[in-house]
Amino acid sequence: MADDQRWQMRIGEVAQRTGLSLRTIRHYEDVGIAAPSARTKGGFRLYTAADVERLLVVGRMKPLGFTVDEMREVLTLTDRLAEPDDPPSDEEREHLRARLDAYRKAVEARCETLRVRLRRAEELSAALGSHLDPVG
Repeated sequence: MADDQRWQMRIGEVAQRTGLSLRTIRHYEDVGIAAPSARTKGGFRLYTAADVERLLVVGRMKPLGFTVDEMREVLTLTDRLAEPDDPPSDEEREHLRARLDAYRKAVEARCETLRVRLRRAEELSAALGSHLDPVG
C-alpha cells in the first residue's frame, strides 16, 4: 500500500500533468469516465498513474470532437482488452479490436481535417504577412 501511495497524486498535480482544468477533471468524474482511484480521509481525490493515463486519453479525444459517450466507449474497449483476470475470448477480442480500430480511423480522419485547416491558416498568415512587408 505504501508503494501505491507514493504514486497517488492530488487533483492539482493531475491537472498540471494533463493540461486539464480542475473543473474538467471533476466533470469527467461526474460523468463516470475518469474517477480517482481513492480519496484521503479528508475527501481529497487521489489519482494513480493509470488514472492520469485515462485522463490523457480523454483529454486527447476532446479537441477532436469526440463525445463523452465515445470517450467512455474507448476507455471501456481498452479496459476490456487489458483485463488480466477475465481476458476476452478470441471472438470478443476480435470485436473489441475492430471497434477500437474504427476509433483509430476516425482519429486519423479528424487529424487530416485539422492538417488541412492548419495549412489554410498558415497560408492566410503568410498572405497577410506579405501585405506587411516594406515595399522595396
